[in-house]
Amino acid sequence: MARIQAGDFDQRREQIIAAAAVLFAKNGFAVTSLAEIGASCNMSKSLIYHYFPAKEELLFAIMWGHAGKLVQLAKTIAARDLLADEQVRWLARIFIDAFSHAPAPQKILLNETCILPPEKRGVIAQAQADVIEVVDKFVARLSHPLRHQPKQRLPYVMMFLSMINGTHSWFDGAGPVSGQKVADIATDMFLKGLPR
Repeated sequence: MARIQAGDFDQRREQIIAAAAVLFAKNGFAVTSLAEIGASCNMSKSLIYHYFPAKEELLFAIMWGHAGKLVQLAKTIAARDLLADEQVRWLARIFIDAFSHAPAPQKILLNETCILPPEKRGVIAQAQADVIEVVDKFVARLSHPLRHQPKQRLPYVMMFLSMINGTHSWFDGAGPVSGQKVADIATDMFLKGLPR
């Protein structure tokens, strides 16, 4: 007979995901045990298995939750009736805001994807490709010389994403510069270069 789900199943599942993300980001996936994750949630290791039958399933849940959100944010900006430079600026702003509120999942997404089994790694890779495609379209609109040269556009796309993807590792929302200002600095550097 199948085990009946508790009424708070989804809430407890999200609690496990959040706790695991912090521990994986701090200590690394390989050395973090399900017992440690359970202890941080006041749950037994066996109860964790009720929600996630393997540690890799938990890792995937963290990554997919974060990567899927980024894809939706990017597509939301792409759907708005904005000039291409405004789309780039707004994408930087909402991504940096997302990273500042989820630094642990962002770190895991950037560093631990290779641990996933191939089919799940492919799902995450597709999400990342979807974001790249959105930014590529922005760059194609921005640059007439690159409009019909996708291979030449790719380095520009990846440089822009690299500028904002790493902000989770150093940006402090309580510091003297706001997330929006950091996003605007990145956008202005991408579009115009350094101030002179």
